[in-house]
Amino acid sequence: MTGSPNPGPVIALDVMSGEAGVAAAVAAADIAAERYPRLSFLLHGREAEIAAELARWPRLAACARIVHSEDVVLMTDKPAHALRRARTTSMGMAIDSVKRGEAQAAVSAGNTGALMAMALFGLRTMPGIDRPALAALLPTLKSESVMLDLGANTECDANNLVQFAVMGAAFARTVLGLERPRVGLLNIGEEELKGTEQIRKAAGILRAATLPMQFVGFVEGDKIGTGDIDVVVTDGFTGNIALKTAEGTSRLVTGLLGNAFRSSIWGRLGYFIARGALESLRAHLDPNAHNGAVFLGLNGLVVKSHGSANARGLANAIGVAHDLVLDDVGRRISADLAGVAKARDHQPEPDAA
Repeated sequence: MTGSPNPGPVIALDVMSGEAGVAAAVAAADIAAERYPRLSFLLHGREAEIAAELARWPRLAACARIVHSEDVVLMTDKPAHALRRARTTSMGMAIDSVKRGEAQAAVSAGNTGALMAMALFGLRTMPGIDRPALAALLPTLKSESVMLDLGANTECDANNLVQFAVMGAAFARTVLGLERPRVGLLNIGEEELKGTEQIRKAAGILRAATLPMQFVGFVEGDKIGTGDIDVVVTDGFTGNIALKTAEGTSRLVTGLLGNAFRSSIWGRLGYFIARGALESLRAHLDPNAHNGAVFLGLNGLVVKSHGSANARGLANAIGVAHDLVLDDVGRRISADLAGVAKARDHQPEPDAA
């Protein structure tokens, strides 16, 4: 692997685990290498397959090294089974590269449950973080927002939610470039007395804390896509349902539009007239454009790509890893947690609803 006088981040890429295959993963790394010339790669997977693809990309070959692993985590593997093979799989070895300090972030498009289990077991949580959270970018009417947790934790107490808010705000400041992101807790109403005791207690702590964010209180589900909230915080059970509902609604709307435009000659004429706007909508809703979920709160960075992401989408996930490394998001989270501690310790119990 060719170094530079001022080497940049090293990304450990799990080449084998995505649905798109080795060719797409190597092509994604080349796209990222063009976007970020100081980036270097450890390409984890079967050496012969990777080398055959790498020969097509001389730019990437100059900044990449293949790390051979014969075993691959399948999408159908149970997390416990995958965890027992962590030392021999491309996914596990990529995470181990981060643990050993050989890479600053790992990126994989593989099995989410296996990736989370390996990342938590291998890297452990940061001081002050009880549980990691899965955060991702979502399209909104205005631009993008951050939402977490998206499935890592089905049940959360007030401290977990506060920690998620801190981590989500740090993520938004890095990836979205916001100085003071607007943070809200997903709830069944905006009134202060609405929701569970734990949600109300978390809100009280966040209101009292001095943090580089604007805590706006509670937010309902219909406000997730408006763009008025930069970070939406919830437990993983609710967050995963909200995410899947939003994805399904997006497919419903685009499907209905397609059916309407194909239904008659007037529909086809309407499509021709509105084609530019419709292509813009499609690009905005394209999952590849918002690719790159992050396990926040670990002693190291692990980025999860959509399993079906194409080369451009996986390159975007690598870009998320690049930005988080350069901005040292772990340092941001640690600093912000210190601002929460005093408010949490002096927070009174919320009144009963």
